Amino acid sequence: MDKKYKRILLKLSGEMLGENGRLFDHDMIDRVASVLCQIVDMGVELGVVIGAGNIWRGRQGGEMDRVTADHMGMLGTVINCLAMRDAVQRSGGKAVVMSAIEMPKVCEIYNTQNALRHMKKGHVTLFAGGSGNPFFSTDTAVVLRAVEVNADAILLAKNIDGVYDDDPRKNPNAKLIREITYEKAQDMRLKVMDSAAFALCAENKVPFVRVFGLSEPENVLDVLHGDDMGTVLFPEE
Repeated sequence: MDKKYKRILLKLSGEMLGENGRLFDHDMIDRVASVLCQIVDMGVELGVVIGAGNIWRGRQGGEMDRVTADHMGMLGTVINCLAMRDAVQRSGGKAVVMSAIEMPKVCEIYNTQNALRHMKKGHVTLFAGGSGNPFFSTDTAVVLRAVEVNADAILLAKNIDGVYDDDPRKNPNAKLIREITYEKAQDMRLKVMDSAAFALCAENKVPFVRVFGLSEPENVLDVLHGDDMGTVLFPEE
């Protein structure tokens, strides 16, 4: 395995953990949990952010107040992280949930130094509650956590197998982009991350982000072993 993967941040699509994209596919969650345990067993320090698309998306709120809708989404990520912690523990691993929103009876409050200690101990460290603020997506949260813990890379395991020049679900002629800078991706208005996440990646020169599909949870292991599936994003020189 390439030594550049000493410490990683993995973003998991909430929709991929649901049954037909909704709520919970417990078999899939257990498969992902097994993969997370295997990553830690490789000696990789692992932080995980999980989206809440299987439970709630802010745009589903209609005329709902944006702050309220975003708070609901943040709570959805806590639910997903609790489910994953339980699955990791049942798989024989150790896991901890750290939330940006204080809820001490449910999980730990996020703190960078404590997070690093958990990761170094081989705990699957699940970062819940987004950034703790409305108007920011879990894309921004995963980049923020990656910068805070000085991760070597961000792996985005999504419900699509990479970054395309158009939406492949709407345009059958959309082309997969194998490599692209953060700046160019933002200029092209590609939807892989939001603008705040792109800006954080570019400003802090995050070494690289790999985007790939989670249709098979073992794809994460393949990437760690050098498979170049999906798309790599990186800073300009």
